[in-house]
Amino acid sequence: MKIKAQTIPFHAACVGDDEARAAADVIRSGWLTMGPKTLEFEQNFASYVGARHAIGVSSCTAALHLSLDAVGLQQGDEVLVPTTTFTATAEVVVYFKATPVLVDVDPVTLCIDAEEARKKVTSRTRAILPVHFAGQPCDMDKIKDLAASHDLHIIEDAAHSLPASFQGTPVGAISKLTAFSFYATKTLTTGEGGMVTTDDDELADRMKRMRLHGIGRDAWKRYSSEGSWYYEVLNAGFKYNLTDLQSAIGIVQLNKCTEMRSLRARIARQYTEAFSQYQEMETPTVLTDRESAWHLYVLRLHLDQLKIGRSEFVDQLKQRGVGTSVHFIPLHMHPYYRDTYHYCHESFPVALREYYRSFSLPIYPGMSPDQVAYVIEQVSEVVKQERR
Repeated sequence: MKIKAQTIPFHAACVGDDEARAAADVIRSGWLTMGPKTLEFEQNFASYVGARHAIGVSSCTAALHLSLDAVGLQQGDEVLVPTTTFTATAEVVVYFKATPVLVDVDPVTLCIDAEEARKKVTSRTRAILPVHFAGQPCDMDKIKDLAASHDLHIIEDAAHSLPASFQGTPVGAISKLTAFSFYATKTLTTGEGGMVTTDDDELADRMKRMRLHGIGRDAWKRYSSEGSWYYEVLNAGFKYNLTDLQSAIGIVQLNKCTEMRSLRARIARQYTEAFSQYQEMETPTVLTDRESAWHLYVLRLHLDQLKIGRSEFVDQLKQRGVGTSVHFIPLHMHPYYRDTYHYCHESFPVALREYYRSFSLPIYPGMSPDQVAYVIEQVSEVVKQERR
């Protein structure tokens, strides 16, 4: 059946009247910055992922930065980071004048390759930042083994992976520190924002203090009837707090997080069923010991079986009204990381190869059956038209 041509964006946030009402209630309350709604959101989030503490912050970048601060990263230290990730994962290491040591990725999951990471460990290595790419958790058994054998801190970059799990344990309750993103395109959004989860009371106290200028506990209450004008600055901190306006939206989003994940998974199944019949494409593999949040649906092309490259394929889909994106341009290919740390394109062969043949399709809860069918039809038509 021919579907009428339409324009399908790469992403559309799943927000509506419930989120609008929650935000309006906060506005009417008169308390807009961090306050009781943020505390409620933190408590709900911690319970949802099974962590003792959840600390609301302004972004996942802030969450990663606070986590590295909490474990005491110092100038001259090294941190293992996959090259296939967004720049935030590595740039937070640079904030400390420490060195992000890039690592190649696993060819199946595109998550950090633990064995490659092991080869990069030196006497200066202090931590590893595994990124749960596209929503599928990394092999946390191998990462824990690596960390234990070299006394490394694990800080999970879970920007893509809410909700997801590894061997039945939710991401957020696996390691000592996990950082989440609530950016507009993520599986749960507050527009901007993030969260850190931990079971460690001391780390939680440190991050709560450092997210608000290093001021002592409950500093936000100083403008309420419960608080006092008096406060003490205990550390030179940051301005990383989450607001009640954002948190009110987050509470609504969290209540439907499991349902939204199910809708993403259903679209992923439809894509995989349709595209598996084409030898010119490779669909994502989710390993049996983990559950993906399906933040991204990354399709990979067998370029030797097509007359066009990835970029031309994406351009053709754009002309047909299908929005796409590419995740990610590997860090070692960007001028800053290439020139500062003396990498070349061939430094990480797996990441390089997969980058040139990968692109991401629309996958969000609000996609209608017709829209999903349209994406499938257009991808299929480009393949048929451009196959060798």
